[in-house]
Amino acid sequence: MLDIDQARARAHDIVARATAGGADAADAVFAADASLDVSVRLGRLEDVGRSESAELGLRVFVGQRSASVSTSDLSSDALDTLVERAVAMAREAPEDPWAGLAPAERLLHGAPPLLGLDDGGDVSPEALRDAALAAEAAARDVPGVTNSEGGGASASRSVWALATSTGFAGAYAATGYGVSASVVAGEGGSMQRDYAHHAARRRDQLDDPAGIGREAGERAVARVGPGRLTSGAMPVVFDPRVGSSLIGHLLGAIGGSAITRRTSFLLDALGTPVLPAGLSLRDDPHRPHGLRSRPFDGEGLAVSPVAIVEDGVLETWLLDSAAARQLGLEPTGHAARGIGGGPGVSASNLYLDGGHVPVDTLLAEVGEGVYVTELIGQGVNGVTGDYSRGAAGFRISGGVIGEPVAGFTIAGNLRDMLLAITAGNDLQFRFGTNVPTLRVDGLTVASG
Repeated sequence: MLDIDQARARAHDIVARATAGGADAADAVFAADASLDVSVRLGRLEDVGRSESAELGLRVFVGQRSASVSTSDLSSDALDTLVERAVAMAREAPEDPWAGLAPAERLLHGAPPLLGLDDGGDVSPEALRDAALAAEAAARDVPGVTNSEGGGASASRSVWALATSTGFAGAYAATGYGVSASVVAGEGGSMQRDYAHHAARRRDQLDDPAGIGREAGERAVARVGPGRLTSGAMPVVFDPRVGSSLIGHLLGAIGGSAITRRTSFLLDALGTPVLPAGLSLRDDPHRPHGLRSRPFDGEGLAVSPVAIVEDGVLETWLLDSAAARQLGLEPTGHAARGIGGGPGVSASNLYLDGGHVPVDTLLAEVGEGVYVTELIGQGVNGVTGDYSRGAAGFRISGGVIGEPVAGFTIAGNLRDMLLAITAGNDLQFRFGTNVPTLRVDGLTVASG
């Protein structure tokens, strides 16, 4: 795989070709990736897969007209053809008054922060096989587990580079490792499945495979023989695995495209409470070894830790440069870029800060309710905030988590739900979005 300097040079080269070929401005993304995946089932090797890719995406501007193209053919002749085609497409595109590169004065200059995203590791297929086998074996050893969907282990390394005609050229590399197990418990019509996984940037920070497997097995066994809930309004407690989805819906509602198109249930919420007082939603692109850490955003802007919500109050939209121009604001450093097309927006390492209620207390205050460990379906309206999703989990009775339950729907409105959150004190940093146990009172639960 190309190193960082070579990746940066690739992106810079195509931008230079574009401006020489008639573009008024241009930016380019180069991405290369190599990954190795091993899967096992019932104690036997099932598959070994290795993939390598290298792609380049180019965006050109002719006045306020733009076009984007991409290729995996990196030969010199192919790149010249790519530039010619992109410039011709841009000249025929409709004008966009908001189009353009990020403000030059906001670009990252100087050395990027050191985030520890690349451990330089080179893992053998045998090592991954052993990790996958250990995870699956530990899951199958849990009493009550009756079958396996398999165990897996993976390792990857990627290099990402961005260059602009305004003088930015940056690149960084990141490694990634993962271990997972998925098993079935119970027999016949009462069978239930569940899983566990862990991902890390550095291999020495990956959880023990056997521990991951045991967690998968215990989760599956706990779900066997689910009962039914009585329909009605009740408190719903969200396990951290699924509670992060509530934050995902909030982010979708404050992204630049949702605001400029006026298609957000939080359209008028800037500067007002969207979470209870005391809770803050923080975004930290500089978290060492973070799964979503990055030294600059998808337009080359410097990034830094920011409170998206501070003490319950929404402090900022998430804006790329085009949306910022349309709103008369500044870009926020949240641009995200793929190989094809222009930037969108994305947060980095998110976490909900300020939860202080012990989980036992949070549950005890429920009395009768439901603890949700799985959400099903996509019944969320981003315009109105109406929320309705299938779910499974466990009955809460007398403030204690009890028997498994399934086949029910939870419903409410996201704006009300977010303001009704009570957050536990069990926040852990394991994923890209991290939340503690969350309770939302008064949701409508309908049993199927």
